[in-house]
Amino acid sequence: MVSKKTRFWILIGLVTISGFSQGMLLPLLAVILEQNGVSSSINGIHATALYIGILISSPFMEKPLQKFGYKPVILSGGALVILSLSLFPVWQSLWFWFILRMMIGIGDQILHFGTQTWITATAHEHSRGKSIAYYGLFFSLGFTLGPLMTNLLSINMHLPFILSALISLLVWGTMWLVRNEMPPNEHTTAYGTSSYKRFALAIKLGWVAFLPPFTYGFLEATLHGIFPIYGMRIGHDVNMLSFIIPSFAAASLLSQIPLGSLSDQYGRKIIIMSVVTCGMAAFTFAALFEDSTIGLFATFAIGGLFVGSLFSLGISYMTDLLPGELLPAGNILCGMSFSLGSISGPFLTGIFIDVFPGVSFFYTIVILLLIVLAATALKTSPSATQKTM
Repeated sequence: MVSKKTRFWILIGLVTISGFSQGMLLPLLAVILEQNGVSSSINGIHATALYIGILISSPFMEKPLQKFGYKPVILSGGALVILSLSLFPVWQSLWFWFILRMMIGIGDQILHFGTQTWITATAHEHSRGKSIAYYGLFFSLGFTLGPLMTNLLSINMHLPFILSALISLLVWGTMWLVRNEMPPNEHTTAYGTSSYKRFALAIKLGWVAFLPPFTYGFLEATLHGIFPIYGMRIGHDVNMLSFIIPSFAAASLLSQIPLGSLSDQYGRKIIIMSVVTCGMAAFTFAALFEDSTIGLFATFAIGGLFVGSLFSLGISYMTDLLPGELLPAGNILCGMSFSLGSISGPFLTGIFIDVFPGVSFFYTIVILLLIVLAATALKTSPSATQKTM
């Protein structure tokens, strides 16, 4: 069996593949459905299937992890993703693809839950932020590379699905080299046998840590799903928009590790407040200079440098706030928060654009970041008694 260091990088590899499959499916299926004459509204609803899968599966993952350990859970999630990707070429049907998309959401959430909990439970406290920053970095890297598979449509429509399934299979196979471990279960009875009681306590102790993943999901889905529509309405060329949007994710790759290390040194709370403040400034300038292509590119990149790391910073903060026995519940809630943000972001910003056509949609992002800043500032650090009660 492999060493702990090698295990860490195998888990990171699985996270990268998960981000790759998600990043591929969003534009790939949108293009295929658009070419088949599916309306934009149905196309948008279809895209929510992934996040619906994440939400409906999340409450049922904690007990299998406690019973079987990390490895079987991660293997089952990866297998579901690979199987679903392989089935896309079998039958081109809107509802069949919706189900497959939802199954990938379930598989990805199982895989994320297992890898995320394993990393957070075994990371050293003095380097926890950096370890989880690698998690966020490689997920973002996979998500950034995934859309490149859309270029393969010109060769064959089925090729992206087949190739991504094969790549996923190769990385998934390395998991068989890892020795299984069980999650922390000391004092579990102190939280009751009900998962919902542990969820409630996790929310009570760490609610503020679930806001950054929610915000990251909101941003990611909004900037990819609504900004192109808004950008065309204010007169930007489609080709230029496709150049502006990736600058957010690309810039976030540069700051994940430095921000994770800084959060280890100075504390998660102060770093989250700092990046949110800088994010507010970046998107305020985006609203002021939204008619300028260069201005938007610069503000998207600056925004990505700071708030592009909110997901991994939120997970690190959650790990600080919760005792080890509640980490599985906390990781589930982080995933659910991200999904809720991903679903609500395009919906709420779409309504905002329709109701306030003369107001920049970037102000919705600024308002959300302001709420996160205020909530984080008001949150007091948990006492040792609270974390061990």
